[in-house]
Amino acid sequence: MVEVEERDGQTSPLLTDSASSSANSHNNSIKRTGTVWTAIAHIITGVIGSGVLSLAWSVAQLGWIAGPICMVMFGIITIISSNLLCNCYRYPDPEVGHIRNRSYAEAVRSYLGKKNMWVAGSFLQESYFGYGTAYTITSAISMRAILKSNCYHKKGHNAPCEYGENLFMLIFGAVQVLFSQIPDFHNMELLSIVAAIMSFAYTFIGLALGFAKVVEDGEIKGDITGVSTATTAQKVWLSSQAIGDIAFAFTYNIILLDIQDTLKAPPPENKTMKKASATAILITTFFFLCCGCFGYAAFGNQAPGNLLTGFGFYEPYWLVDFANACIVLHLVGGYQIYSQPLFAVAERWISNKHPNSEFVNKERRIKLPLLPDFKLNLLRLCFRTAYVASTTGLAILFPYFNQVLGVLGALNFWPLAIYFPVEMYLAQNNIRAWTGTWTVLQAFKIFCLLCTILALVGSLEGLISNKLS
Repeated sequence: MVEVEERDGQTSPLLTDSASSSANSHNNSIKRTGTVWTAIAHIITGVIGSGVLSLAWSVAQLGWIAGPICMVMFGIITIISSNLLCNCYRYPDPEVGHIRNRSYAEAVRSYLGKKNMWVAGSFLQESYFGYGTAYTITSAISMRAILKSNCYHKKGHNAPCEYGENLFMLIFGAVQVLFSQIPDFHNMELLSIVAAIMSFAYTFIGLALGFAKVVEDGEIKGDITGVSTATTAQKVWLSSQAIGDIAFAFTYNIILLDIQDTLKAPPPENKTMKKASATAILITTFFFLCCGCFGYAAFGNQAPGNLLTGFGFYEPYWLVDFANACIVLHLVGGYQIYSQPLFAVAERWISNKHPNSEFVNKERRIKLPLLPDFKLNLLRLCFRTAYVASTTGLAILFPYFNQVLGVLGALNFWPLAIYFPVEMYLAQNNIRAWTGTWTVLQAFKIFCLLCTILALVGSLEGLISNKLS
């Protein structure tokens, strides 16, 4: 039986001033039940993703000194940036401001105006789309690795166990079409918790396998300067690509305010979010260091691009299979963590443009035997299906794990994790030019910009070289 009911009216404060007041009244009617623990689960689901699997390779390119220092540096930068951004959830006051900024773009509009909001919005939508593409590539690699692991176990490590990736990308895309029908972030707590558990599971396994191999070999492999190359240019390209991979592994600021919007108050949301963010980043930095360093210690300069699918580890094959299954399950949730904010902005915009459209604003309540009621909205079904299809198609076109991660990390790190949070902080606190705080923050921006340019150039070179070869 199908029942039709009106969808909650949602207008986008990103579009018109008249929409802003109605959107904020809608915001205030939402029941927010999130806690510091659910926020930590969301953050870990967003941070510990496909990026962690490339860290052993990244340390191999940078070496024993620069590799760990880079990871610690990006962890510190992420905590600083997150603390700046947490204060932008409410406007004009970070604790008692009457306007809630439900997303990153809304915060930019509140503090920096419409023009900056459109620039930030462009980077945001590209970033969300990029994460969906990267997660599709990673899940396909992990599904293929399960088949290869079983094949190697049965036929030997030199057996021609080759499987294509396109079918697995299509399977992952089909699964995401279903999960994309989850209405919004407020309905994702259980999925995030499961995904966070899965991320801890495969991270622990990667860490344990690396440690066990170091003990078995009785030596710590690797060099101070990392992988040797034929030319200095190659070393620069690979090192800069590694920096891009590390940046990709840490960046989650684009979903910080979406997560903060799920928190209950009191205490003030910014205080809860700062505690959750610092805790989650410290935990993930520890695991990143362990995975990257133990992976490099185990394989040295031969560290695979993807720690659990590059087949440095063949046995125990069942544990490798389980780890890759955990990766796939985690990325199902991770894909949604980075897609739901894009869905929300696009659908609010369409709803505002077509307030009387049944296709856009009506939901059909579907009752299936032995299952809970399910609300189907035709706009949600069509738009989100098309979105998943597009990320799947791009992943099939550019299935290069390390290079794609490097480009995405470098492209989005500086504008979204550094520039806009710093500018919003300066505007919020009315900090004048050439004061001590202003000078320090400008130096911080310039340093991070140089790192970003270096990483982007190297990652693009790697992506183009692989596509043309």
